Amino acid sequence: MLNRIGNQTLVFKNKPRVIGSYSVVGPKEGQGNFGKFFHKVLKDDLFGEKSYEAAESKMLLCAINGAIENANINKDNVDALFAGDLMNQIISSSFAARTLEVPYFGLFGACSTMAESLIMGACHVDGGFARYAACATGSHFSSAEKQFRYPLELGTQRPPTSQWTVTGMGCTILGLAEKGISIDYATIGKVVDWDVTDANNMGAAMAPAAMSTLKAHLEDTGKSPDDYDLILTGDLGKLGSEILIDLMEYHGYKLGTNYNDCGQMIYDNTQKTFMGGSGCGCGASILNSYVYTRLLKHELKNVLFIATGALMSTVSSQQGNSIPSIAHAVSISIGGKDV
Repeated sequence: MLNRIGNQTLVFKNKPRVIGSYSVVGPKEGQGNFGKFFHKVLKDDLFGEKSYEAAESKMLLCAINGAIENANINKDNVDALFAGDLMNQIISSSFAARTLEVPYFGLFGACSTMAESLIMGACHVDGGFARYAACATGSHFSSAEKQFRYPLELGTQRPPTSQWTVTGMGCTILGLAEKGISIDYATIGKVVDWDVTDANNMGAAMAPAAMSTLKAHLEDTGKSPDDYDLILTGDLGKLGSEILIDLMEYHGYKLGTNYNDCGQMIYDNTQKTFMGGSGCGCGASILNSYVYTRLLKHELKNVLFIATGALMSTVSSQQGNSIPSIAHAVSISIGGKDV
């Protein structure tokens, strides 16, 4: 019997639980709206390294080790690490895995990677293929800007539709337990491309993918948006969030005050980030701090986390290609409802 419902949604019968979590962010993120929730806020985003790429990998390693310690397990008990990032050949994750010496799956889903890693980890734990799975991702403003846009030294003017890549990491440890935060459903997204070519307008590129996955999740599960205390997209930013609200309303679903977006939330209005935050560290850091904290306090009971990713590269953008995007949804609850 397949553990899935509808066309795109998986059901986790054994309820993989969040055993531990950890978040690491840069100074700018620590000064934003969630500074008190993050586990570690850096004073220097070079983190003692000679390059931003090395700092990014060190931050990710710190998040993974912090989550393992938070879970109160030994590193040797981690049967699989699922991790990815925005760097070419996901070097931040691979270099961190080199130090950890645990079985490793390198993932690339751009900014959807936190949800992708949770889905892969939950499948392994639920199916009995892993005792504990580490699910991690992150991004760094300075390394991402250098790779995808312009060297920081140029001081290039940012257009109003742009977002600020979050310097942040997050890691979740999944395992089986009697109680706690559980992963209940996962809706696997499809690649969606609405011919957006502007690499400085990620929200517009990714919003259709978020709509596609959210609509599929609601249709597959028979739920409505009101069944969740919080529906949280990964990093559509202010503009992308508005587009998603309009698209969902066009399809007959009204998103209310229980909807928000990590990119829209992470910075405050004085930080001059235009449309807000982006990068796979945006959703990862907020999920592994603020969201889990509120679930553990029972201030939230049911959360739908939808991480969105733009599947482009510097080469494809320079060649004038459009930006295909994807979104994956993970249904998370405290106490673990029957599914």
